[in-house]
Amino acid sequence: MIKNRTSSIREPAVAGLFYPADAQQLSQDIQQFISGSEQHELIPKALIVPHAGYIYSGAIAASAYRTLLSMAAAIKRVILLGPTHRVVVRGLALPNAAYFSTPLGTVVVDKTAIQAISDLPQVTISSEAHMLEHSLEVQLPFLQHVLDDFSVLPLAVGEASAEEVAEVLDRVWGGNETIIVVSSDLSHYLPYASAKQVDRDTVESILQLKQPITHDHACGGTPISGLIVVARRHHLKPQLLDLRNSGDTAGLHDRVVGYAAIAFC
Repeated sequence: MIKNRTSSIREPAVAGLFYPADAQQLSQDIQQFISGSEQHELIPKALIVPHAGYIYSGAIAASAYRTLLSMAAAIKRVILLGPTHRVVVRGLALPNAAYFSTPLGTVVVDKTAIQAISDLPQVTISSEAHMLEHSLEVQLPFLQHVLDDFSVLPLAVGEASAEEVAEVLDRVWGGNETIIVVSSDLSHYLPYASAKQVDRDTVESILQLKQPITHDHACGGTPISGLIVVARRHHLKPQLLDLRNSGDTAGLHDRVVGYAAIAFC
């Protein structure tokens, strides 16, 4: 049982690195990304969104977040899952904080959602897992920009099974007020042509709701696999919104990172 959460604020770790630390510049950049993205008339329940620096993956992320604009007033809770990059974690780790802060303000961590999953053995608390983790943090400014008043359930996903992730998602599934965001990039540091083929294959597996998605094909493979499990249960249909890599946006072609935006409706 998870108890004794603090009232601390998890301060931004990658502001000024992955995205602008200046609030005005950050808002302008996000608005430009969203204005430049293709509009899809969808009502998603879940999104897969990349988490690289905005110069590399911001445009791809924007194509996912643009789908939330028409339903923004209804969304009150975001279930946010991303892989751990720096700290080894067993299961899914909550932060030991009551708020997450970005240059655009603070977001409250959803206490009700925590209570709903606190008895699950795969759910733990690890402030270390969240302290420097960018996969969750870089999603928050986009969410703050497109949504109104909302809370977040931030889960840093480590060594876990797809069913363990799915069990957590089922507990906090909710209705129209709840959206699920899985943060993941695709292949890492392959040559451009190879990356395009590998990423196309990975996306095709996701679109066909086939799992597991391995970590060498997507750093967020575990939460994606868990999402696929619940997507099957809830009869969600995935739709590809954007698929590119760093060679298409702001990087060289010799070693690229792949990015996809996928909506589950």
